[in-house]
Amino acid sequence: MQYDYDLFVIGAGSGGVRASRMSASYGARVAICEDLYLGGTCVNVGCVPKKLYVYASEYSAHFNESAGFGWQSGKASFDWATLRKNKSTEISRLNGIYDGILDRANVDLKKGRGRIVDAHTVEVAGKQYTAERILLAVGGQPFIPDFQGNEYVVSSNEVFDLEAFPERLVIVGGGYISVEFAGIFNGLGSKVTQLHRGDHILDGFDQEVRHFSMAEMIKKGINLRLNTHVDSIEKQDDGSLRVNLKEGQEIIADAVLYATGRKPQLANLGLENVNVKLTASGHVAVNDCFQTSEPSIYALGDMTPGMALTPVALAEGMALAKSLYNHEPCEIDYSNIATTVFCQPNIGTVGMTEEQARSKYPNVVKYRSEFRSMKHTISGSQERTLMKLLVDRDTDKVLGVHMVGADAGEIMQGIAIAIKAGASKADFDATVGIHPTAAEEFVTMREAVIE
Repeated sequence: MQYDYDLFVIGAGSGGVRASRMSASYGARVAICEDLYLGGTCVNVGCVPKKLYVYASEYSAHFNESAGFGWQSGKASFDWATLRKNKSTEISRLNGIYDGILDRANVDLKKGRGRIVDAHTVEVAGKQYTAERILLAVGGQPFIPDFQGNEYVVSSNEVFDLEAFPERLVIVGGGYISVEFAGIFNGLGSKVTQLHRGDHILDGFDQEVRHFSMAEMIKKGINLRLNTHVDSIEKQDDGSLRVNLKEGQEIIADAVLYATGRKPQLANLGLENVNVKLTASGHVAVNDCFQTSEPSIYALGDMTPGMALTPVALAEGMALAKSLYNHEPCEIDYSNIATTVFCQPNIGTVGMTEEQARSKYPNVVKYRSEFRSMKHTISGSQERTLMKLLVDRDTDKVLGVHMVGADAGEIMQGIAIAIKAGASKADFDATVGIHPTAAEEFVTMREAVIE
């Protein structure tokens, strides 16, 4: 049968764009559709605007700390509308770049929501297209639970574009998104209250890192309340929101941000028309080469059960294109993928947590350093930095590296290369440090922690 395309991609986010343009570079006839914005979550309502807002939020500390270095300045003020506008301008520029990437790759872009008609047909804006293979790359969306007053809350999609800056902000959630936004709005000047139903924030991260980060957040003025549950939200006559807690208290806020997880965007995708099975968590089930239970349909990125990270979706898109159209093995090594939480200070991590390492290896040794960075010896800030190495004493292999401190993400990217290459503690010890830096601490830790 002659199809209109070799590959039709639904979703022009990071994974979908990478898969489409690489497939086209190998000679495939490719189309891609998108109903929201080019670049997906990361570019539009995720990584990019979040990092821009993190930068903005850090200036308040810079202004305060500069006095210790001899700088004198007047009272600083912040204008939310300026940040919001400049962010939107930058994202529009990036949208144009993605459009150009697809055009230069000879990928046909269709505007509209793609809906599967059958195993080889996709409908977009009332028109149907046939394809030998269909790739689902629609990503995820914020999940807001059903409760009285949930219509008054915003998600991480809308929070970047609030009409008015919230002087009092309640954030509900304990994952990395809620933690990052708590730091952002605290730095911008909001009175931030973060509510989490659990005992600790940042589930899945190294336990010592979680405790250390929580202490730093509280030190910076964030009101973190654990084991706390929202019962309902009521809008007041003056436009403010009253957050009623199941524990009996109430909080008055100008805005409430819910960051309580994300789910795949499966609505109106037409999955009922094909044999695509889902996992118990509601993600699309795929094999090792991203093929669903419907042989002609593939899926990758945040809508599958793997790691919900933009670089992972990019790697998956690349691997799939190489496999389908360049006769290469469909291989991705998911071990030792570094990640960062852009809270303040940052968290950077690669490899195993201490809990994971000790459960798998019988002879784990920990190297740990905690200190006040050189900058803060005269800045006046009480912020502290934590670094730790986890080593298998039997083989000397470094199993995990963790950092909480300024520029942890930038530092951990370099460390990740070493861990991916199988570095030993002896390799770290043999590396001459760069002085004076915080990063040199990773190659100067000699004394193991005695526990």
